[in-house]
Amino acid sequence: MNGVARALLLAFGNLFHPRMLWLMLWPVLVALAIWLIVLWIFGAQLVVALVDMMRRLISAATFTIQWDLSLALTFAAKVLIFIGFVPLVQLTALLILGVAGMPAMVGHVASRSYPKLERRRGGTFAGSVWNSVVALAGMLGLFVLSIPFWFFPPLWPLIPVAVIGWVNQRILRYDAIAEHGDANEMSTVFHRRRRAMYLLGAMLALIAYVPVVGFFATMLFALAFIHLCLAELAHLRGAPIEGEVRQVETGPLA
Repeated sequence: MNGVARALLLAFGNLFHPRMLWLMLWPVLVALAIWLIVLWIFGAQLVVALVDMMRRLISAATFTIQWDLSLALTFAAKVLIFIGFVPLVQLTALLILGVAGMPAMVGHVASRSYPKLERRRGGTFAGSVWNSVVALAGMLGLFVLSIPFWFFPPLWPLIPVAVIGWVNQRILRYDAIAEHGDANEMSTVFHRRRRAMYLLGAMLALIAYVPVVGFFATMLFALAFIHLCLAELAHLRGAPIEGEVRQVETGPLA
């Protein structure tokens, strides 16, 4: 078994270690508390602002014809807030986990599944911070570019999944391999596994909307990124991978 399915299966096996369970719990609770407080303070104003913005856009699009859409616009505004709230909680938990938990998770996975994989430390704490800044800036840019598509209701659930999926993989991939790969190896692994990484990122963004379970999926997928990256790095160096049977070619006997 390889790729995304293998990474998720191995990550699921690591998930039930007491230390991993604690890391799964507290970043989500902190992120949830932060955004619930923000929503409690600014939620009503945000609904009003969104309704006003949508009313103006509809009036401009229909040549100033007045439509009584207050109830529909209020409902649409609340739907938009919910769609935005879920990935914000998940992304905040991801950032907290990246700073406070990824080194422990990498050590946990590496010691059990990749004990012979040399640590070349191509990543740095500054590099991790910069990577997160680039991911957040990219997220804002992608959301701005996607604004015209938000007015088509069938696309509402798809846009955040597509954008946050990219952000997820951008944040998790760096910290997953920074301790073990050098700069060239990191770049090569990112290039070779870019589709699998985006798939994992999009899956995490989608699962975030599953009640309760979604908020705690961040830990599972962080572990999966570690397995995916370290397995690809081991393969790149020609090192044995756990569960893989390697054939040795021998010449004719004399």
